[in-house]
Amino acid sequence: MEKINAIVKKWGNSFGIILPKEIIKTQELKEGSNIELIIHSKNKTKVKDIFGILKGKIKRDTADLLKEVDRDFE
Repeated sequence: MEKINAIVKKWGNSFGIILPKEIIKTQELKEGSNIELIIHSKNKTKVKDIFGILKGKIKRDTADLLKEVDRDFE
């Protein structure tokens, strides 16, 4: 398993990514190869961004909630 950063690009009505040549070589990929992708977007909304909606409805300490949510997204 290897980790890469890729930029999503629009292709017609779809989106796609380009795999670097080194990954294709080391993973011995060929046209039609079946691969598994794990998507981790860097643009996720954090609880602290929407906390105002929940203000007064949660009885736990805000700092503890933020730590728990951040830990789940790591």
